[in-house]
Amino acid sequence: MITLLSRLWCFAFLLAALPLAAEESSNAPVPPHTIPEGTTFLMRLEDRLDTNRLQQGKRFKAKLAEDLAAPDGTLIPRGKKVKGHVSAVENGFHARLLLSFDEIETNHGWVPLIATVTGVPGEHGVKPPDEEGEIERRGMNKRHEVERAGAGAGVGAIGGAVAGGGRGAAIGAGIGAAAGAVSGFFMDRNLRLDKGTTLEVRLDHPLQVPWR
Repeated sequence: MITLLSRLWCFAFLLAALPLAAEESSNAPVPPHTIPEGTTFLMRLEDRLDTNRLQQGKRFKAKLAEDLAAPDGTLIPRGKKVKGHVSAVENGFHARLLLSFDEIETNHGWVPLIATVTGVPGEHGVKPPDEEGEIERRGMNKRHEVERAGAGAGVGAIGGAVAGGGRGAAIGAGIGAAAGAVSGFFMDRNLRLDKGTTLEVRLDHPLQVPWR
């Protein structure tokens, strides 16, 4: 009985100590010349990424849009190059893109870069990336669908009126509306990130910066 109580007490003590250990590790000092995990920064694409033309494994380049600095002042200056590749790509009605980063240029050579895309600032046609950094195109909203259908209806009505007067106009409007909706359905299928697009990125592993 005493042994069992002792074991239970030890187990409870360990459970209570876990949060303290986690807090201590989170407050642990950052090693010199190291940019800590969780740091967010901006980069700009040097290549155009279009899901309609991309394949898994396709490599791309980017450049830092701001200085990437460690707590001790060590930094990777703005303009340094970044290399990455496309981990996954899907075209169609739910076009999406997953980017992985391979390495980043420093003043003293290239180092591995483990990071995740957390945002695409200024791109309103893109959903906020999920936890894995997957970028997905937003679907067409209802206002745009109505506008496309309305434009198609106008074109159809003109054609129908020429062919068959008022009744032809009504029929042509219906056909044109359907054509407008269908054309929008099939035309807006790809996700495109143009050269110069800004990506917000988060470090998933501390980045050790060579300093000599």
